[in-house]
Formats: sequence, structure tokens, C-alpha cells
Amino acid sequence: MKGYLTFVKNRNIIFFFSEMNQNIIKLHHIAQSEKRLIIGLMSGTSLDGLDVALCQFEGSGITTKLTLLHFDTIPYTQDIKDKIRVVFAKQQIDFQYFCLLNEWIGLLHGEMVLQCLESWGIEASAIDIVASHGQTVMHVPKHQHDFEEFPNGTLQIGDGDHVAVKTGIITLSDFRQKHVAAGGEGAPLAVYGDFLLFTQLGENRIMLNMGGIGNFTYLPNDGDATKVFVTDTGTGNTLMDAYAQAHFNLPFDESAKIALSGNINTSLLAALKNHYFFRLPFPKTTGPEVFNLSYLAEAQEKSQTQYLAKADVMATLNRFSAETIAEAILNTIGNEPFQIYGSGGGLHNPLLMNSLQELLPNCTFLTTAALGTNGDAKEAVLFAVLANEALAGGTTDFGNRQGVPSVSMGKISFP
Repeated sequence: MKGYLTFVKNRNIIFFFSEMNQNIIKLHHIAQSEKRLIIGLMSGTSLDGLDVALCQFEGSGITTKLTLLHFDTIPYTQDIKDKIRVVFAKQQIDFQYFCLLNEWIGLLHGEMVLQCLESWGIEASAIDIVASHGQTVMHVPKHQHDFEEFPNGTLQIGDGDHVAVKTGIITLSDFRQKHVAAGGEGAPLAVYGDFLLFTQLGENRIMLNMGGIGNFTYLPNDGDATKVFVTDTGTGNTLMDAYAQAHFNLPFDESAKIALSGNINTSLLAALKNHYFFRLPFPKTTGPEVFNLSYLAEAQEKSQTQYLAKADVMATLNRFSAETIAEAILNTIGNEPFQIYGSGGGLHNPLLMNSLQELLPNCTFLTTAALGTNGDAKEAVLFAVLANEALAGGTTDFGNRQGVPSVSMGKISFP
């Protein structure tokens, strides 16, 4: 063996051979640094665009200190949305197209990172890590598929190697696979960042995210990680958005204008809620593979509401999201007073928020902005937290609680 350097830390001797790959040496240096600059990327099932959050981290675990330096959302053009929808939540696809799309999304996200850095006046060389969630195209927990011998499954595209090479920045990606490998369903992953960033001794908190799918994290007031609870609730915005696109040629029902002009149809609402997912025990996850326009059409047929006014359908879909979110909270956490901190696109839907306040009168509704985090940036920030933990932490013990395995997540891609 040729020359080497020896370091002693915490009584463990660590050898660094002079011929070690320079990327690994750089990764070790980043992990040991007092501060780390990490860009978190998130594109959800709503397909509205790529959230890009530049975060500065100090520490890890419960000592994590985060500063959000910059945040932007780069909207997906209609062409990008159309390309993704060719395979999005589809059981039958063109496999060659899918293969090529995986690479293309990686390059696209890498280019979007470079666009943001240019607009912020920051060189790519100043960034330590990109934490790339990728684009979810399929989510199939075991309760959702018919292959008894197969485990839970989830898939995100946008290859991390392509992001790394395009940006020249070490990239962590494909976070959800370790969660599945450890017995989870691959979601919701927000629980890890929620606990590390937002736990407050003396205050019971619910971190409610209303993206395409609704989910929440319960943070107990004693700070005990083994009591943390997380689950999906069902549809958040995905059905409302899909209906707005199909029938109003709009990306979403802005400020709930359409829903507010309609009336809730109780027969359709009952049919929408009559699905096995809502009878499954908690915690559980789901996705647009279940909650889509075909789901709505089947519910309308069962309730004989096929000719219901479109505004009434939108009003009913809005109430469907509100009731299923509220019922999930009541059925798992109870009706005690809680502080609920909201994030995601649902925050901007006044009818949805008013309905939640009505259904959960003992709760106080705030946004994550009250905790110093932009609600729209939260999910991108939380993937940056996962990357920070993979590098410098990963020691928090969440016990044996279902849905929250104590694992570090993220695969490393070097430029």
C-alpha cells in the first residue's frame, strides 16, 4: 500500500489513502464541515413544477439548524407535463419511452438547478450537495396491488447521475427506496424532517401537507421520536386539479372560485368516500393511481350523478378532500387541541382551509411560515434535510413505529 494519512476521531482510527477517489474525500469533507449548502428538489404528483430550495445546514439530528437562503418554483410547461403524463400512474407504457424519459427528467432538473443558481448569483462550485427527489410516476403499496409475493413499491424518475453530471454537484437521490426496503411504503417521508426541524417541547403539533395527496405528521409535545406518527389521508389537490384541467382547461381551481360557485352533492360525496382505502388501518399511503378521474367517474355512476353541474362536482371534490383529511386526524390523534401547521398547494384554497377549520374546531390553524419555513418550500427543504442526515446524522431512533423506520436515505451520484 502507498502513503496514507491517519486521523483519530472519537477513539476510532480512520485511514485515508492518498489514492482515494477525490469525490469520496470531498464527500467526507462536506460531512465533517460545520456548515453545508444543500439544494433540495421536489416535484410532486400535482406536476406543477420543480421546487428548488437552497438551504444552509449546521449540525444534524435534533441539533439541526436550517436557514432557507433561496427558494424558487420553476413551473412545468404544458409540454413537460404532457411528456410525464404519458407514463404517470399508468399500468401499461412504452418501455423505451420510459427509459428515455428517466434520463431526460434528470437533465431537465439539472438544468433547472443551474437556472436558479444563475438567477441567485451563485456558482455551482459553492454548493455542496443536490438532494433530488425526482418525479414520482408510480406508487403501489402492497394493499394496492394484486401480487401477493411482491412488497410495497414506489418509483421516481429523473436519474441522479444525470443531475450530478449536468450540475457538476454531488447528488443524493432516490430517497424512497430505502424506506421501502426497511418495510415502509416509501411515503410520507416528511416525518423525518418534520421531527428534526419542528418538534417543540410542550406543544402537540400536526404538520399537515396538502399537495396532490394529503398527509400529516403528528409531533408529540414530549419530543419522543418513538411516538411520532405519519400517514397519508387520501386525495389533497390531485382530483380537484385533474377535474379543473379536464373540464375547465385550468391547471387548478384558483382560490376555489369554481368550487365556491357550486353546491356539495351528498350522494356523490358518500360514493367518493366509499372506498377500501378509507377503511384500512393507519398508517397508510396512496396516490393518483387510485384517486384519479376514473375514480370520480365510477363514483358518479354509483351515485347517479353523471350529469351533475361541473361546479357542483368541484365543490364536492373540495369537501371530499377536507372531510378525509379531518377524519384521518380525528381517527388517529383524537379531538384534543392541536396546533396544525399547513403546507402545500391546499394552503391557497380558501374553501378547503375554511372547511378544515369547521371540521376541526379544537385545532388552531397556522402555516409553516410561522415556524420560519415557507409553506411552498417545505417539501423541497425536507429532502435537503434527508440529505443532510445521510451525510452527517442518521442516528435518531424512531423505535419500531410502523411507517417510520430508523434509516438514512439517498443514493450518491458523483459528477
